[in-house]
Amino acid sequence: MNFASAQLPQARSSMLEQPVSMHGGDAAADSVQAEFDALGGQIGQQILGQQVLVQRLLITLLADGHLLVEGAPGVAKTSAVKALAAGLEADFHRIQFTPDLLPSDLTGTEIYRPDDGNFRFDPGPIFHNLLLADEVNRAPAKVQSAMLEAMGERQVTVGRSTFALPQLFLVMATQNPIEQEGTYPLPEAQLDRFLMHVRVAYPEFDTEKAILALNRGEALSDVATVSVRRVTQAQVFEARQQVLRLYMAPDLEDYIVHLVLATREPGRYSAHLESWLRFGASPRATLAIDRCARAHAWLAGRDFVTPEDVQTVAPDCLRHRLLLDYEAEADGRTVDGFIEALLSRVPVP
Repeated sequence: MNFASAQLPQARSSMLEQPVSMHGGDAAADSVQAEFDALGGQIGQQILGQQVLVQRLLITLLADGHLLVEGAPGVAKTSAVKALAAGLEADFHRIQFTPDLLPSDLTGTEIYRPDDGNFRFDPGPIFHNLLLADEVNRAPAKVQSAMLEAMGERQVTVGRSTFALPQLFLVMATQNPIEQEGTYPLPEAQLDRFLMHVRVAYPEFDTEKAILALNRGEALSDVATVSVRRVTQAQVFEARQQVLRLYMAPDLEDYIVHLVLATREPGRYSAHLESWLRFGASPRATLAIDRCARAHAWLAGRDFVTPEDVQTVAPDCLRHRLLLDYEAEADGRTVDGFIEALLSRVPVP
């Protein structure tokens, strides 16, 4: 699950010879960094064995995007999102997606008022800062598509009126594997709206044993008295500005663009990969890798981005934006395998 492994091309040392000072003595900036470090630690204490998921949650928050988390039931997808929401000073709402859900159950609806003969808009749960769309692939396509405008434009149109969403707005969706009974594949247009797509695996033996002890301890204690540290919205917006100000070398920007272009023309790098894909990644993938690589570097305490940052986040930014060819699927090829092969072939600056 951790894509930051060393089985990737090594970057030239010149890219890593930048100073490692994060803020140059800026106390306010260091304070924001410390708050996010504490938030990550706080979530990690509740969600054991899912360090990559916790990090991707923070990256999505810092990159001002939306996150899709996929995994079998019971692997802490919902719990991780709830833990993030508990650590932020923001409005949070969870909605369970079901086959009978209606688009108006998300966006809200206009209600007729007999006293004055007018219609009043009653906002739906999508107007919260953080929306947990639990098991998003259990609702039909028309409901999933109702989130497209909200996720892409940060607004909702009902009738003839358009309503702006809060400045801090994140959709954090969970889904079970598509091959399970009672699920619907997400439309490609909606998948492209998600900044990252993270897959969560089952925990290993030691981790599951620790989860057992943690759950038993929480059941025996008064969890209501536990003090939770919260990051303010102002600190989130300040952290996002710091992320955008991180230095990225021009050669590294070119590397990101080459990676995305390689998904559309893989034959330029390998004749073997040319027949794997039907469709490559959209320009949103370029923007996503840039933002996520910056956030990954910021969380690591650096004020510059390295090729390793790009390689770490690229799989989660590309996975849901690529469509395999039918023959490749029949041969047992996977999107993750394609991305790994591509990362090994595109030259690193």
